[in-house]
Amino acid sequence: MSGNSTTSADGGYAAAGELVIDNVRKSDGAALWRMARDSGKLDLNSSYAYLLWAHDFADTSVIARLDGEPVGFVIGYRKQRAKDTVVVWQVAVDARARGRGVAGRLLDRLVTPLVADGVRYLETTITPDNEASIALFAAFARRWDAQVGRSPLFAAEDFPDEHEPEDLYRIGPLRIRR
Repeated sequence: MSGNSTTSADGGYAAAGELVIDNVRKSDGAALWRMARDSGKLDLNSSYAYLLWAHDFADTSVIARLDGEPVGFVIGYRKQRAKDTVVVWQVAVDARARGRGVAGRLLDRLVTPLVADGVRYLETTITPDNEASIALFAAFARRWDAQVGRSPLFAAEDFPDEHEPEDLYRIGPLRIRR
């Protein structure tokens, strides 16, 4: 399922200024950490966690590059007890690439091969005040002609530190798009 970093997001050859989306590699871990840190919105995990993620979850994580420089990512995993579900853990887009539809393209690139491999649902958690993420996943559901379910998952008091509640968004069923 690995992609070819010499092709653009639509499968053609990349020219200067074009966005290339590919599965992450171990060497992308540091860039994932930097983009998460610089987002100012994401819960920042240790640099080790991003290195490990890029190594162990490359089939369910993608990175966007603009002129060879990392500008966005989606990291996720398939649920152990529900192999038909991919969980999106984090989405980040660098300020240089915002407003270009990068996050949506990353999600589509992540999910397309997974749907061909049996994934039917995408799950993610979003804090109630994160309007940008809510809009991103609502647009994803529309593009994929899928339903969106929302339910409380983690209350603020579930966290050992100060953290807003996290609602679970379940999108599906997903089908191969024609």
